[in-house]
Amino acid sequence: MNHQPRRPQGGQQGKPYRRPQRDPVRILAFEALRAVGERDAYANLVLPALLREAEAEAARKGRTFDRRDAALATELVYGTLRHQGTYDAVIAACVDRPLREVDPPVLDVLALGAHQLLATRIPPHAAVSATVELARVVLGDGRARFVNAVLRKISAHDLDTWLEKVAPPYDEDPEEHLSVVHAHPRWIVGALWDALGGGRDGIEELLAADNARPEVTLVARPGRSTAQEIADGLPEGAGEPGRWSPYAVRLAEGGDPASVPAVREGRAGVQDEGSQLVATALAAAPLDGPDTRWLDGCAGPGGKAALLAAFAAERGALLVAAEKQPHRARLVSRTLAGNPGPYQVVVADGTRPAWAPGTFDRVLVDVPCTGLGALRRRPEARWRRRAEDVAGFGPLQRGLLTEALNAVRVGGVVGYATCSPHLAETRAVVDDVLRSERAPAAELLDARPLMPGVPDLGDGPDVQLWPHRHGTDAMYLALLRRTA
Repeated sequence: MNHQPRRPQGGQQGKPYRRPQRDPVRILAFEALRAVGERDAYANLVLPALLREAEAEAARKGRTFDRRDAALATELVYGTLRHQGTYDAVIAACVDRPLREVDPPVLDVLALGAHQLLATRIPPHAAVSATVELARVVLGDGRARFVNAVLRKISAHDLDTWLEKVAPPYDEDPEEHLSVVHAHPRWIVGALWDALGGGRDGIEELLAADNARPEVTLVARPGRSTAQEIADGLPEGAGEPGRWSPYAVRLAEGGDPASVPAVREGRAGVQDEGSQLVATALAAAPLDGPDTRWLDGCAGPGGKAALLAAFAAERGALLVAAEKQPHRARLVSRTLAGNPGPYQVVVADGTRPAWAPGTFDRVLVDVPCTGLGALRRRPEARWRRRAEDVAGFGPLQRGLLTEALNAVRVGGVVGYATCSPHLAETRAVVDDVLRSERAPAAELLDARPLMPGVPDLGDGPDVQLWPHRHGTDAMYLALLRRTA
């Protein structure tokens, strides 16, 4: 983060050049946005490293980079990414050329400024001044003047007024209206609307939930810790039990999982409650006959595998955790380390299985997907994905489910899970495989009774969880029993 300002040529006579003030928080936020834009990095991976670097640099210079600085940097990065589409529409109304002709680093600085002006409590004059200083550091004085002019136009109105100006009326174009107001690409708005059933009920609540900061949820690994033990070990008010999973503990806002002893010791992990419900439902599905060999066919990075391994250990069963990518298989091994029962981590492609047909009693395939169910956690994904990506995942998803049914014995159960509510990645995949001549005969089980106490699970037999209804990622689960 060694940005050197470019000294302007000439300048106002008699007015000395003033070096720009370096703001570590805003420089860090800019660096994170650049990494996301230039390298397709994910903010949840790049931001922690930048925060550690900023803390170390501050320490070397005898300064502090405290929790409030980290919180502001995190808000600037995630808030800007979540609302990028809305801010682009506002910025477009304030410049005299198409946004594609504005350099991406300039757009990143403008978006950071727009977020401070339209969605934070930072006073407008301070938001403009701080962002212009950032522009001087990272862009130079010439482009900083452009940034200053645009931000002053943006500061003339609040967010609601801008939305009235840049979003078409709902009655004229509902999808585009929701796209601009709630900062989702239009194709995603349509896909989520279809998944909800097509009516207006719930769509705005879902889009708003996608833009909310997600809770940090821990999972207690059975046999090694309990949710009560984790909760009791937290300071008062620092956490509370999960809503639906008996293994979940929700941390209070700003809670740091790394500060929890059970997490440091591997007896607990960070896992969304929806993922916990999926693993728990598969483990609880009724089964006739032996129940000794389980498979997680897409195990990386290991969260669901760790929970399944704990359940399997309680019954004396073996979990085989298969992952195609060697580096992700190593993550699975680290996550499973210390499990009380037997398990095996293998590098294997679930579409080209290394095991004999009918080997397992229970199989989970949490298939690769567009990730539209986790937009709260990876807000940049909504701007990175394209509608055509959905079709690209289809053959892999069908292949993995087909081979999962081959891997399970007759009478065994397969769980098909995905972190996407898109109908083409959920019910369409399951229906196609059930009709396919390539797949063994199977029947759908009703998954709803296996999530006791969870409301609004729909008509079944499959289950779709929702951020606005359940406070979870939009996880999908279908349970299939092999019949022949």
